Amino acid sequence: MNKLSGIVDVGGCHYEWEVRSEPQWCDSEGWKGVTVSLLQKHCQREALLEFPPPKRLLKGMQRGRLQISDAIVSRGIQAALDAGWEPASRGKPMVFTVDADGN
Repeated sequence: MNKLSGIVDVGGCHYEWEVRSEPQWCDSEGWKGVTVSLLQKHCQREALLEFPPPKRLLKGMQRGRLQISDAIVSRGIQAALDAGWEPASRGKPMVFTVDADGN
């Protein structure tokens, strides 16, 4: 079952995630993929994961179900942390582009 939000444990910390936007057409950029927001429990600085648009949309097929799972989100959280996201810091949300598997 695909979810639109959840809580995952990465490295002993709990992170809340939520789908912010589903794939959508943008006139200037074409298809944009899913955006997922991340927030470590009791921390302020949010991260946003931007996934690529599903291949089926690029082929002109119908929009399918969202394929976001806790495992994919966990990999995305690790990728964001590796890329410099500091959940306990302050500031604007950081945006990270990941592949369909969250890497």
